[in-house]
Amino acid sequence: QVQLVESGGGLVQAGASLRLSCAASGRAFSSSSVAWFRQAPGKEREFVAAISGSGRNTNHADSVKGRFTISRDNAKNTVYLQMNSLKPEDTAVYYCAAKITSYSDTLAFGGMHYWGKGTLVTVSS
Repeated sequence: QVQLVESGGGLVQAGASLRLSCAASGRAFSSSSVAWFRQAPGKEREFVAAISGSGRNTNHADSVKGRFTISRDNAKNTVYLQMNSLKPEDTAVYYCAAKITSYSDTLAFGGMHYWGKGTLVTVSS
């Protein structure tokens, strides 16, 4: 069992930076691939970034590549999403999700087992 709690959201101006955190409880965290998703008002949820349990493999959506960076600290049971050069179109509720994987280098993009409740990021122009 893994429980996830996101934090770090807020209201910022375009061009600013934020760092989201996803704190996890549960012994399976280091065996889990973790991903960030977001959902803007009136839109479907979309994939943002993923990281393998080992932290060696990552993947970022084209829309955030070069601006956002996913990382993790397994000693702290935490995954981060560093968001730079924020744009108004990044406004959304950001969710972290975890999927227990058999191999520590596996990336999960869907079929997640556990979800957090989300943190709101608002970027003003």
